[in-house]
Amino acid sequence: MLYTLLSALWNVWWTSRRPRRWPQLQRRRLDELVRFAREHAPFYRDWYRNLPPAVAGEPVKLAELPPVTKSTLMADFDRWVTDPAVTLAGVEAFLADPKRRTPLFLDRYAVWTTSGSTGAPGVFLHDRPALATYAALAALRTGRAWVRFKELVRTLPRGRRTALLLATGGPYAAVTTVELMRHFSPRRLRWVQVFSITQPMRELVASLDRFQPTVIIGYPTVVDLLAQEQQDGRLHIAPRLIVTAAEWLDPTARQRIGQVFGCPVHDFYAASEFMSIAWDCPAGWLHVNSDWVILEPVDADGRPTPPGKPSHSVLLTNLANRIQPLIRYDLGDSITRQAGPCACGNPFPAIRVEGRRDDILALRDGRGQVVRIPPMAPAEIVEETPGVRRYQIVQTGPSTLALRIDVTPGATREQVWAMLEPRMRGFLSAQGLDNVHLRLAPEPPQRDPRSGKYRQVYVA
Repeated sequence: MLYTLLSALWNVWWTSRRPRRWPQLQRRRLDELVRFAREHAPFYRDWYRNLPPAVAGEPVKLAELPPVTKSTLMADFDRWVTDPAVTLAGVEAFLADPKRRTPLFLDRYAVWTTSGSTGAPGVFLHDRPALATYAALAALRTGRAWVRFKELVRTLPRGRRTALLLATGGPYAAVTTVELMRHFSPRRLRWVQVFSITQPMRELVASLDRFQPTVIIGYPTVVDLLAQEQQDGRLHIAPRLIVTAAEWLDPTARQRIGQVFGCPVHDFYAASEFMSIAWDCPAGWLHVNSDWVILEPVDADGRPTPPGKPSHSVLLTNLANRIQPLIRYDLGDSITRQAGPCACGNPFPAIRVEGRRDDILALRDGRGQVVRIPPMAPAEIVEETPGVRRYQIVQTGPSTLALRIDVTPGATREQVWAMLEPRMRGFLSAQGLDNVHLRLAPEPPQRDPRSGKYRQVYVA
């Protein structure tokens, strides 16, 4: 693993200093990926069988490759992977084993799952070279862009305590990555601590006060609520850097967080399909690691979206991972490409991401006090309930929540609700919200009429 990481670090460092070679490298890696997928993944062998003959032997024309979706790939999981030893049943058994001795499936692959924000959940494997590439991109591009030498000198005397504010109920990318790092280098990870976002805010505040983090990484809505706690005098921390991801970072919230904590606030674009997609710049854009990941913004008909116009979705191609090839994969996010060079001077392509836009719930407890809950907290409870395929949590009144659910094949709404209701009531009770009325809505989850996406948590 060490050799693989050192090789990835060298590759990223060398490439970063030669921007003119990025298109050539991207083209070569795409050709190699498509060739590998056709040879080793039965799914892609069939998926590409009707392509023009020229595509097989000549440089790949990306636009001629048919896109793929999460549901299509998951339905044919065992023929999608390129290692015959990998099966969906084996992966699910690995994830269900609480006593597993290693965070790597078959000692070779990291396993990350996704939420159902764009439909059904997904299961994604990443091989060691891909993991090393993600780490190298984060260290040599993102890290160097955000933490200057002067700031590093100021931070080191206070330690490197990093607080990760995460959904911890499943094998999500960030949590699994920390487990992986602890497995291979436990001493170096003593200064990293994961905090569950489902715990009551008062407990999270107390834990952070004790830990006194230098760096905070978390969801924007969670960090925004912490800024309010700090402003109201209940939280007393002094971070040097805050990084947000996984949700849309509202510019107003970003400014408020930075002012309250008195430190830089950065945004990071990552997904379970590719960990290090893009990082932000002073001009307010995200710069894509385009030598390792290809993003194609498309409209509702799958046609390219011009610069300056928000896309309906984006097709992602992961050039680093071989175990589970992702080629023109419908990620579901809406992005906007910058029309010209970025004012910050970074030569990598610049985008803005619409991101997950869920609401902070503001529920009244039995005493009439408002309890604010970040949307990812109840979302985690629902997502970890067996049988839930798609869902929405809708606040319909000051102390009322309605849950809309779709269930997986073989499950019934009644069976799933029998498991979900006590979990949600337990979560609400821990927040001091035993009085909240919780009901199962008769209608299925509804798409947002403006974005066409499934908003998972919102106030009606």
